[in-house]
Amino acid sequence: VQLVESGGGLVQPGGSLRLSCAASGFTFSDYAMRWFRQAPGAERDLVAGISSPGWSTFYADSVKGRFTISRDNRKSTVYLQMNSLKSEDTAVYYCNAARNEYDYWGQGTQVTVSS
Repeated sequence: VQLVESGGGLVQPGGSLRLSCAASGFTFSDYAMRWFRQAPGAERDLVAGISSPGWSTFYADSVKGRFTISRDNRKSTVYLQMNSLKSEDTAVYYCNAARNEYDYWGQGTQVTVSS
C-alpha cells in the first residue's frame, strides 16, 4: 500500500496550491479519502474528507470556502485545491485512506505560506 503526496511548497499569502495524493496497493474506489495537516508543536487535524464514490465532502471550519477536495477513482488520486492561503495554513499535509478497520497514511508534503 502506498499513498504519495505531492504539490506542496512555498507560497505567498493569498496564493494557491493543489496537492495530489496518488494511491496504489488497494482498491481506491472503496475507501473514503481525507486530508489532515500538522503544524509544528500541534496535533494532526482533519482538514477535508470525501466519500468513496465522491458524492459527500467534509471541510473543517477553518478552510471552508477556500479549500476543495476531489477525487478521480480512475487515476486512484485525491486532490486538495487550496486557495486564498493564509500563514496559519502552514503545516505538513497528509493524505489518509480509511475503510472499516483499514487506515493508511502518506508521508506528508510541506506547505509553507509566507511572504
